[in-house]
Amino acid sequence: MENYSYIFQGTAFTSKSKKEIYILKDYLFCIDDQGIIKKVVAPDDPLYSSFIHEYEGKDNFHRLEKGQYILPGFVDLHVHAPQWAQSGTALDIPLNDWLHTYTFPLEAKYSDIHFAEKVYDDLVTKLLANGTTTALYFATIHKESSYLLAEICAKKGQRGLVGKVVADDPEQNPEYYRDQDSQTALAETEEFILAVKELAKTTKQGVYPVVTPRFIPSCSEEVLKGLGELAAKYDTHIQSHCSESDWEHNFVKERFGKNDAFALHDFGLLRDKSVMAHGNFLEEEDVELFAKTGTAIGHCPLSNAYFANAVIPIAHFSSKGVDIGLGTDISAGATPSLYDNAKQAVVSSRMLEDGVDATLPAEKRGTPNSRITINEAFYLATAGGGESLSLPIGRLEENYAWDVQIIDTEEEGNRLPIFDETEKLYDIFQKIMYLVKPVNIKEVWVQGEKVHGY
Repeated sequence: MENYSYIFQGTAFTSKSKKEIYILKDYLFCIDDQGIIKKVVAPDDPLYSSFIHEYEGKDNFHRLEKGQYILPGFVDLHVHAPQWAQSGTALDIPLNDWLHTYTFPLEAKYSDIHFAEKVYDDLVTKLLANGTTTALYFATIHKESSYLLAEICAKKGQRGLVGKVVADDPEQNPEYYRDQDSQTALAETEEFILAVKELAKTTKQGVYPVVTPRFIPSCSEEVLKGLGELAAKYDTHIQSHCSESDWEHNFVKERFGKNDAFALHDFGLLRDKSVMAHGNFLEEEDVELFAKTGTAIGHCPLSNAYFANAVIPIAHFSSKGVDIGLGTDISAGATPSLYDNAKQAVVSSRMLEDGVDATLPAEKRGTPNSRITINEAFYLATAGGGESLSLPIGRLEENYAWDVQIIDTEEEGNRLPIFDETEKLYDIFQKIMYLVKPVNIKEVWVQGEKVHGY
């Protein structure tokens, strides 16, 4: 029998498809020394009893306790890491005021490496405690503190994809917070890419450099073209914002005579490893371009409610073959929890389908076939995020990374309302998705390493 680093025995939930949950009752999960799920064994498999006999009682055998369940770790596709320091403030003012009064002055502070360390260390710890095993981060324009964020992810065991933000246009960025010029921005981005790739060689779970134009309005044409070339040269992930709001969508159309998606594509920024946040105002041809290029949407339902001016038709975009995952969008989304965003994704989709203007007749009030279920929101937070990043994460299947959260539904600090021992496992899954708090997340593992637990 093969020698495994860990064997876990317990009941788990994972996505079978975008709309279906696969319940793995009392399964065995066999993890190799690289943190990969090498074998998944069902109780009716002839090998099941042999594995129990071989491993039970050993230090590397983990049997879940009563009331505990395994979920894949969550994948957060949109985090503004520096904005953690302003999370929960100023969400009632217009976006432009929010940026210039709060966000840009805050992000400028990350030239101070000590301030950056204090915030980033806390953020990564908080995200892990909320079950987020992989995060796609915007940092700031500062190369040194952006690299520090990658180092902190590496040290704490989170799979971090980190971008040094590029914003060089003097007309759209304040003088105190912008890249010196396009040449400097591109040179520092290339240096950042090389440094993070070197760091990744010593990091089990992986850290990744991400080409990160803040969004088209922040960037010169020279820098957008150069960033597309760097992404192709080093085969990096790419992230930005696309058609987030009325203002952004119309600004790009006025500047280039085309939609945001096509402008990004012309600069080489829409590829299979691209994730564009928001996308509320994508038009049909934009959606087709996303599907064709493999570009994913980072859906941020809570922040969209504050700043995006519309509800994104997630069900429709998904039906067109676009990869979609969930993002918190800290700090326009004030919570580090993807559980909160999964719930909001369901709520927002229902509001889109039912409509919000009660003065209209029901048949004219909403957009039909817009709702998604909690199963679909769970998919977005796990498998959808993995597919969006083109990484083998987000599923409890063979050859996927052992990125998991172990949920304790009987935790005294937030005992879930499960009173009948014969309650259906699917109903328990739903209660987990709607009611879990960080106190219920007993352990978090990334790439076969325990990174959070008590």
